[in-house]
Amino acid sequence: MKKRWLINLLMLCLVAGLVAFLYLRPQQVAEQAAGYEISAYKLSEFNAISVEFPTKAAVAFEKVNGFWRITAPSSMRADQASVQRILSIIAAKSKDKITDSQLEKFGLTNPELKLKLFRDKNNVEEFTFGTHNPVTDEQYVAHRNTVYLVSNAYAEAASTQLIELIDKSPLKPTEKVAGFDFSHLEQWEDSKLKVDLVDGKWKVSIPVAKPQQNEMNEWLDFSWIHNPAKSVEFYTPDRKVNYPSLEVKLTDGTKVHFDKIQESPNLQLARPDEGLIYNFPNDSGFNMLNPPINIPSK
Repeated sequence: MKKRWLINLLMLCLVAGLVAFLYLRPQQVAEQAAGYEISAYKLSEFNAISVEFPTKAAVAFEKVNGFWRITAPSSMRADQASVQRILSIIAAKSKDKITDSQLEKFGLTNPELKLKLFRDKNNVEEFTFGTHNPVTDEQYVAHRNTVYLVSNAYAEAASTQLIELIDKSPLKPTEKVAGFDFSHLEQWEDSKLKVDLVDGKWKVSIPVAKPQQNEMNEWLDFSWIHNPAKSVEFYTPDRKVNYPSLEVKLTDGTKVHFDKIQESPNLQLARPDEGLIYNFPNDSGFNMLNPPINIPSK
């Protein structure tokens, strides 16, 4: 009886040991896979970025009033998420850390691109992107005389075409809406539609309209504030063409003018002051130009 009890105890110990091994081993592998951190910087440390290429113009960004702007090769609002993806190199991890002065072996003497992150003009962190490793499908990156092997996604984010780096929201984050003037659009030309926020309540210029406040608030939020265009393109106003138009009134008393280039098959709104055309799908574009003012049917 005692012998059988000892055998059972031994088997229990073996099973417990096997379970512990299987449980701990993946953790050890994961810890090893995490590897080396390229840096310990924080996103908030940097207020300017330069992405430099060997055969085309550099793209530069600068943080202005808490928001990133493209400053070169032209000046315009930047897509904040795209800039964050470029900055994400500071949080990259690598399974390999190579201290080697022969940078030419990794394509780092003639790099694919250089990414410079500025705290100020005299305090710069540089990341240099070299050749790709065909075995791991990763890329060699040098920072502070050390070479790392990281995902190709970091170079892809920094190499995004300029047009894709532009903010696709038709309104700036600092522009607070106080109303709309739709009177120069064909569908509202006769009624001269204007909608205004007065002391937090929506007022409509058409006397018979019965706007529901919640519906109007949702329309503003989902049709204008949180409705990025599916794409943008550069726009040079043609003074010979008189487009239908609308104006967004702002709380500071200024207005933002939009030319309606077309409404179908997709809505194209051009903003002359930004030199951009915003392209919206037909359904969301229709909602933008037709607020739910609830005009009773005759």
